[in-house]
Amino acid sequence: MIVAASTGSFPHLSFVEAIEKLIDLEFTSVEVLMDDKNPQMPPRRIHEEFQECLRLIRDTHRMELVAYDLRIDAKDEEHYEIFNSVCKFAKATKVVTLTVPSAELGTPFNQEVEHLQRLVDIAEREGVRVGMLSQVGRLSEDPDTVKVLCDNVHGLGLTLDPSHYLVGPHRNKNLDKLMKYVYHIHLRDSRKDALQVRVGQGEIEYGKWITSLQRVGYDQALGIDILPDDQIDMQQELRKMRLLLESLL
Repeated sequence: MIVAASTGSFPHLSFVEAIEKLIDLEFTSVEVLMDDKNPQMPPRRIHEEFQECLRLIRDTHRMELVAYDLRIDAKDEEHYEIFNSVCKFAKATKVVTLTVPSAELGTPFNQEVEHLQRLVDIAEREGVRVGMLSQVGRLSEDPDTVKVLCDNVHGLGLTLDPSHYLVGPHRNKNLDKLMKYVYHIHLRDSRKDALQVRVGQGEIEYGKWITSLQRVGYDQALGIDILPDDQIDMQQELRKMRLLLESLL
């Protein structure tokens, strides 16, 4: 396993500046946030300015690209067109895993199955895989629903975010059954009453998660996903988390 950090931890910086910041913090691997609400590397821009975005991303050659964390605002067919462009982009940059959100709570199950299956089918044509993100307020907040979705959508995996299961309404459910679906993981420190706290002040058992992943043969990145917070020193928190995870490997 390797330790990676997300460009999303520095949303106020440009893409190039965020990469430089992570290099300064001695990270060698990066997960790129692709969010239409964030100007760093929005999916719509990739769709419209493919070659320019490719040039920017290839300037990160000093860092290994481990995954793309995707948030597409477009709806209906345009959503799939942009997603298709991102999959081609992932193939061109040798990134295997795309993280996508699941639908909001209340979305009909069959509708979500059809949507996710279409995403997976598009991705597989480019040799890319899709991991659905664990997230409170969405269908993936329930581990049982995640299992059923992954079993019903051929090729779908999970981007596991333990924090959302700790603070969410299903915190007492066993998560071991999800390990075989994990394509990627997002880590930060959390408590039952707070999605994010300073590293070392929460209840996330990093060693336990690493052992569980090793048990199912996971050998991909441990993604640090510390959410932007003006009340904490982001650089210090990222550095502490990197050192902690590296000490456990």
